[in-house]
Amino acid sequence: MLWTLVVPLKPLERAKSRLADTADDGLRPGLALAFAQDTVAAALACPAVKDVAVVTNDGLAGRELGALGARIVPDEPAGGLNAALAHATAVVRATRPESPVAALNADLPALRPLELSRVLQAAAEFPRAFLPDAAGVGTTLLAARPGTELRPAFGTDSRARHRASGAVELRPAGVDSVRQDVDTGEDLRAALALGVGPHTAAAAARLLIPGQ
Repeated sequence: MLWTLVVPLKPLERAKSRLADTADDGLRPGLALAFAQDTVAAALACPAVKDVAVVTNDGLAGRELGALGARIVPDEPAGGLNAALAHATAVVRATRPESPVAALNADLPALRPLELSRVLQAAAEFPRAFLPDAAGVGTTLLAARPGTELRPAFGTDSRARHRASGAVELRPAGVDSVRQDVDTGEDLRAALALGVGPHTAAAAARLLIPGQ
């Protein structure tokens, strides 16, 4: 089973506000783009992934991620994360209704293709499934097999919300890179410890990060 991944990305100037203790206003947009570049590059290198659709209205991000091979879907609803994911999933399935679809966070700079493949293989066993983040509160991946609606419920306490919606919680071992999203300076240090991609490594080199 080959998956289409849908990756949402808000305008870069509004991204990663919780990294204010680590990166100033001038650096955060570049850091958010670097996270997305490394996430998309790793996803496209995953043997279980057919293609990646990035839903965004940010022109720079669209150009850079499109250059990596992602399909860019405009965020026409402009109604927040879940609306963007539902829209992009509908766009994908309008031409390929048989495609399994998974929403993947854009802030997984340590993502490993084989670990992502392991998660998607586990997800293929269920109509809908999700992977909780490293903090155990959020969600980094939500998957739906063909014929099943994605029904994204990202946001505050999304782990509990996805579980309550009937999605199966995945618990494969050895997939830390798929769970380590980056919202805070502590998250970024954890991702750096796992080993990030080249774009994030270059962007992070411009930061003064305690403990690194």
